[in-house]
Amino acid sequence: MISLSPKEVDIVVIGGGQSGLAVGYFLRRTGRSFVILDAGSAPGGSWNQGWDSLRLFSPAEASSLPGWPMPRPATDIGEFPSRQQVVDYLTQYESRYKLPIERPVRVRQVTVSGNGYAIETDRGSWQANAVVNTTGTASHPVVPPYPGQTDYTGVQLHSGSYRSPEDLAGQRVLIVGGGNSGAQILADVSRVAQTVWVTLNEPTFLPDDVDGRVLFSRATERYQTLQTGETPKPTGNLGDIVMVPTVRDARSRDVLHAVRPFERITRTGVQWADGRTEDVDTIIWCTGFRPATDYLRPLGIVDTQGRIATDGTKATQLPGLWLVGYGAWTGFASATLIGVGRSARTTADEVSTYLHQHTPAFTTHD
Repeated sequence: MISLSPKEVDIVVIGGGQSGLAVGYFLRRTGRSFVILDAGSAPGGSWNQGWDSLRLFSPAEASSLPGWPMPRPATDIGEFPSRQQVVDYLTQYESRYKLPIERPVRVRQVTVSGNGYAIETDRGSWQANAVVNTTGTASHPVVPPYPGQTDYTGVQLHSGSYRSPEDLAGQRVLIVGGGNSGAQILADVSRVAQTVWVTLNEPTFLPDDVDGRVLFSRATERYQTLQTGETPKPTGNLGDIVMVPTVRDARSRDVLHAVRPFERITRTGVQWADGRTEDVDTIIWCTGFRPATDYLRPLGIVDTQGRIATDGTKATQLPGLWLVGYGAWTGFASATLIGVGRSARTTADEVSTYLHQHTPAFTTHD
């Protein structure tokens, strides 16, 4: 059997969603060779997995990656951009800047090789002096364990796999999770089904005139105040529920009511804290995700939650490794379209400096 030599580049970026594109935008300026490996079959990253009615919390001009504002469609004036509009924007973005993306490429493992890294995939291997991981969390949904969960005979699905409410028409649906995804999916499903919304605490709804743009500005001010050591003023945070049109509609239909969690899952539904049982046809878990970093585990620095110790976006336990786009863990608001640019710019600068200070020799694989 003939063994092909690995392709050699200065930098491998793993993940071709919004974070990978933002990093690629700034890496173009370094003059270094790089490739973006994307597991998806088409552009758009995790936005391809969103439900059909999903909308951003901010207008297009406040939901943009570095260099090119998201266009506001003439047919959608005054509205929050839809999921498909975001996919279209990301598709045009990677084409506009001619980013070197290869897809579909699924990374199997990353290991230390010589002074750099070997990236093994389902389409061959790469050898790189530096790796930037931007795979986010969408491929790793989290469902909290409950007693009796495996005995449940109904349907369970995560928000990451929910698409539209049509198949749920006439059902009794339990929606678990108090964030924006829970509120938007509740608004969607409650149009065709009976719904019960389960949240750990009472949801926090923002005023109707506070969209993601205002919220991001307030959160930025809070972050900057914390950096100075001062105590910030109380304000909304990025986890509070934005009253997008579909959620306002749900309020007008009087369905934005939440109850506290059940005690266990039964064969046909759930048992509440007071001992009462209730039949449920479908449970939709809007309970978040964890970092998609399993293929980095051979490096020996990934914890049980999928995280790696970082200083900003730079891994502290191994040189030449960065992680971008995972939210507060790797940079303030870095999991958002408008917020990832800051982390991407800093990362590209650090990678460039690292490569100038180190001249790693490639290790050839037989």
